[in-house]
Amino acid sequence: MKINHIEIQNYRNIDNLSVSFDDINIIYGENAQGKTNLLEAVYLFTGSKSFRGVKDSNLIKKGCDFSKLKADFYSCKREQNAEITIKGKRIAVLNGIKKSTPALLGENIKAVIFSPVHLSMIKDGPAERRKFIDNALCQLNSNYRNVLKEYNRCLAQRNIILKDIQQFGGLDDILYVWNVNFAKAGAKIIYQRQKYIEALIPYAKDIFCGISSGTEEIDLVLKGSFDYKGLSVSEIETELLLKLEEKKKDDFFNKITGTGPHRDDIEIYINGSEAKIYGSQGQQRSCVIALKLAEASLLCEMTEIMPVALLDDVMSELDEKRQDYILNHIKNWQVFITCCDKNTILRLKKGKTIHIENGKITGD
Repeated sequence: MKINHIEIQNYRNIDNLSVSFDDINIIYGENAQGKTNLLEAVYLFTGSKSFRGVKDSNLIKKGCDFSKLKADFYSCKREQNAEITIKGKRIAVLNGIKKSTPALLGENIKAVIFSPVHLSMIKDGPAERRKFIDNALCQLNSNYRNVLKEYNRCLAQRNIILKDIQQFGGLDDILYVWNVNFAKAGAKIIYQRQKYIEALIPYAKDIFCGISSGTEEIDLVLKGSFDYKGLSVSEIETELLLKLEEKKKDDFFNKITGTGPHRDDIEIYINGSEAKIYGSQGQQRSCVIALKLAEASLLCEMTEIMPVALLDDVMSELDEKRQDYILNHIKNWQVFITCCDKNTILRLKKGKTIHIENGKITGD
């Protein structure tokens, strides 16, 4: 697929911007000028929320009531167009037809984002690793977002009951009802995460082997309150319900739910040792590169859509060998690279350069 053109209005520090793209696009300029804002706007067309973890209301330029994004793109063997309006909530239109949810744009537009946040994913807490898996699953299956939303609703309600149960009493029956709902939604999340990791591992192993010149091997394990491997959704649901009952006293004491996919982790190993503890900085970054490239490869295989590669200020932090490896793997994709100095991307002999200053394009 390919993003041909985008128009942006009242978005972050951008008043109005209209730009066409090539296969390779280097977006350069000083810090805080709007480079990442442009990349973020492109990413929103996947149906996902901002990869920077902010609310939609924060995307609207200060002093404005709304933001509007328009994109012309080629996907699914035809030219298409999409619009996103942000005003209170996001409203998405695809080929002139309003969609019931922006997430449905993701059926036609796929992208993989590399950002400095991802480079610290290994050493950060489990929330970042869960987010990596969940964002990938959202692009593969738009309904996964609904499952996550339902699970978070059940989790919030269960935590409210845990806080109230000692004060008011008589809430045990209500708690059990929410336990059932919680286990039902949680089992779907766990099952899909486990299946995704199993599908991702072969790609990650192959790429990591290439990055390390065959000297190191990567592995991933989804860790939770019990072993998920080989279990069906109904088996996970039954086991999760039992665990909630088993840990009920702890939850009463702590007034918070201590069991479920919101507490799970994706443990990453290099040659059998935990990367977050024993991996060097270079090894940890290599893990992230391998996982992101594996995500893109799996996305392409399962959807038959080659994702757009969005590289946000990470190439200049990598040595030439790793830069070459990334560029080698995405040479047939449309690529967007942000950097402060366009000359830092030494291996790119072709493509378009876009200079951004104060939210405006000042030259190509």
